[in-house]
Amino acid sequence: MCGGCGLPGVPYARQLADKQARLRQWFPDVALAPMAPSPIDERFRHKVAFVFSPNSGSANLLMGHYRAGSTRIVAVEECPVHSDRGNQLAFALRDQIARGRVPPGILRHVLVRTTDDGREAVMMLVVTANHKALRAPVRALLDSRERPDGFFINIHDRPGPFMVGRETIRIDGRAHVREDMLGTSFLISPTAFFQTNVRAARELLRLVLHEGGNASLVLDLYSGSGLFAIPLARQGARVVAVEENRQAVKDAEANLRLNRVPDGAVRLLLARAEEALARLSRERFDLVVLDPPRQGCPDTVLDGVGHLQPRRVIYVSCNPERLAVERPRIARAGYRLSGLQGVDMFPHTDHIEAVAVFDRKSA
Repeated sequence: MCGGCGLPGVPYARQLADKQARLRQWFPDVALAPMAPSPIDERFRHKVAFVFSPNSGSANLLMGHYRAGSTRIVAVEECPVHSDRGNQLAFALRDQIARGRVPPGILRHVLVRTTDDGREAVMMLVVTANHKALRAPVRALLDSRERPDGFFINIHDRPGPFMVGRETIRIDGRAHVREDMLGTSFLISPTAFFQTNVRAARELLRLVLHEGGNASLVLDLYSGSGLFAIPLARQGARVVAVEENRQAVKDAEANLRLNRVPDGAVRLLLARAEEALARLSRERFDLVVLDPPRQGCPDTVLDGVGHLQPRRVIYVSCNPERLAVERPRIARAGYRLSGLQGVDMFPHTDHIEAVAVFDRKSA
């Protein structure tokens, strides 16, 4: 009923085989590496998200996930792909709200970010207004044994598809959890873009470091909070990291300090990828890392990367079907697809993550 997982009950080995077959369909002429499985196929989502029914209040509380193919809410008592601590916190807050007097129309979402080991968690309640009736249930949660390490209220009073609004108030505790990724530490806030499946993300990072480990000058486009840029710099590369989200850049700055990355090893640019490529058109890089959103790279970005003529491009795609459409344009810029591997970030769904390696034909 819930629209979160589209393949419930399908054996995991068959899921992996089916995803590999889809990659083969999109890339029939490429030597595909075996699909990298998620190390666990339950409790793997370390960013927990639930939605409240628009008319929910304490008297008629409904919290869950959207029904498949609709905007109706399915009440959820346990989400088996969410981390245990994330579930516990979300349901503990729900129960406190049910005991309170929160009027209808205030509640929107609850978000929890946990570490892989569950020791740390920060939580955000997204509401249409910071109503005084929220104080009692929030304080009851913070005074309980389940309390998170940090708690926020986010005010989101506009319609639309975005989960969080512009104003965030820290109510209690820490702003981030701290996660380790192959020896690099990252501070992650509830709203930060950071891979949800931490254990599978380590495999993603391992692939990028392996394929780009010899690079000395790197351009990292859509760099987020530094998932690839910082480990590459710690391997000895000098990196220009481009990200348009201001909070992600602030998180990257904090992560650079946390990992004691030397000054000048990573240069952060707050800009859209297209704008940054125009500014960097005379610089030379031997590696470009692309990690675009689901809609892929605009033509201007692909052409701009081709103009730079790096020796290698590593494209981390959360939509390999779109990457297959973009591939001819990348080829016209002078690159051949020399390797591709899928990574299963989201078991029980149709989603496939892939790491594609493009080498310059003249290199």
